[in-house]
Amino acid sequence: MRALTTVPLPSSIAGQLADLAVQVLIDESDLSPKPGLVDRRSNGAHTDLNLGLMHSSAYALRQTFQDMAEAASAAKDLDQSLRETLGQLGRKGESVMLENTGGVNTHRGAIWALGLLTAAAAFKPEHCSPAEVAHRAALLARLPDRFAPKAQNSHGLRACARYGLPGAREQAQAGFPAVVRHGLPQLLKSRTEGSGEQNARLDALIAIMAVLPDTCVLHRAGLEGLDALQQGAQVVLVQGGSATLAGRRALRQLDDALLRLNASPGGAADLLAATLFLDRLEFRLHRSAILWKP
Repeated sequence: MRALTTVPLPSSIAGQLADLAVQVLIDESDLSPKPGLVDRRSNGAHTDLNLGLMHSSAYALRQTFQDMAEAASAAKDLDQSLRETLGQLGRKGESVMLENTGGVNTHRGAIWALGLLTAAAAFKPEHCSPAEVAHRAALLARLPDRFAPKAQNSHGLRACARYGLPGAREQAQAGFPAVVRHGLPQLLKSRTEGSGEQNARLDALIAIMAVLPDTCVLHRAGLEGLDALQQGAQVVLVQGGSATLAGRRALRQLDDALLRLNASPGGAADLLAATLFLDRLEFRLHRSAILWKP
């Protein structure tokens, strides 16, 4: 006789991926204390954002991520046609986001990063290690989108042009190195050292902040803000990370510095969500909705 164990999951891989994308956005928003960012303590350096708005925006984007995953699952190749479909769906998702938030940009960068990763995972769900998914996402990001707006109308693109530094587009085209080489290794290292899950996630965020030319910070505070972000983050890691007393003091000092500069590292926050997505991906896709045991 067999025992039937049920594990509630969406009925499709696209649904599973969409749920995961939304969940990591919620987890990123809730993580505290995040320097300069909206979290459970405060609105960070923002006057137009709060935790409830971040949650509402994340839930509103579920259909966008599912549509992207379904498009990639049905595609025969990682080609320009798929890239342009994803671009169209992403722009539609931005409209949904802005309608939901009253015009506030909560997750534009996350739509780009998680949209690519969701599609890359859906294209070959049987090969979903972080390196494989990031590589396929990079291949998609490098393809042209003939229908993308020509004008550089985002804060991030204008910051890239002004300071001559790479932004979210280049990060994706390179295979998300801030995630694969820094965020994920730090997350796993801190877990192994017994830091606890919340501290491990904070350390992953800080590791990303230490290397990322965050265009959200550049837009708000220029190179002074970027230097404060990267140097302050490096100090947190040198002091042992967020699980240590010295690391927590450095984390508070970084938060104070960013608030004085009105700088919010939204790019790093988006890539923390990408880190959490890749971290959970294999487990999420490989477990079965119904497990039969003899």
